[in-house]
Amino acid sequence: MVVLATKCYVDGDARERALDSFDSLVRNEIGELDVAWTIDVREDDFLDVDLDGEDATAAGNVLADSWGEIATDHEDGETYVGTLDAWDEDGWVLDVGNDNRVRISVDDLGLGTGSPSQIRDRFGVVQHTPLRFVAGETPRLADETRDRLYDWTREEGRSGRVNVNSATRGEVRATVNRAGHADDIITVERLGLLEQSIVCPESTDPPGLLASIGSYLRSELKCVLTG
Repeated sequence: MVVLATKCYVDGDARERALDSFDSLVRNEIGELDVAWTIDVREDDFLDVDLDGEDATAAGNVLADSWGEIATDHEDGETYVGTLDAWDEDGWVLDVGNDNRVRISVDDLGLGTGSPSQIRDRFGVVQHTPLRFVAGETPRLADETRDRLYDWTREEGRSGRVNVNSATRGEVRATVNRAGHADDIITVERLGLLEQSIVCPESTDPPGLLASIGSYLRSELKCVLTG
């Protein structure tokens, strides 16, 4: 069994669609291995994949590499994954599973000046986005997460991004098409099962795209602008 660092926090038909999508993603990754799997959503909304078969260990490693794994214990200096759960004047709070939270102070975000809310807005980090952190007495964002967020603001040939939660990649792509913007984006990158990043070319205005698709999605949407 492996508990993956991505959540399914929608209900009803949306949950069924999300889990169907996730099952397809799992099949694409480990379908050729000698393994059977069952997907469950834990009480804390993280996805639990029960694996059985000769290649169960290998399959678990593949999924953990792709999605990150929720760890039971955290050793100082080691890197783990949590999802953005909350933010306040002091910093960001990551959900690391099993009803545990890790608080990262604004000074340990390493993302420049501003309040935690302003930093979140500047880098377009929607709630539930998976983020890597380094455990310790004063946890900090991992360098690879900082670099990824900074890269979003520096991408050449792109005007920025629109980040979305509460929707699968397929649903976001369909929404962009429905709003008539299929030719106005480069791609939709998957950040988590229900967290996506729409990559915009130089010819597309991210705030304008956000305004156009916002009425179609019951989501939090945030823009990232290249500087």
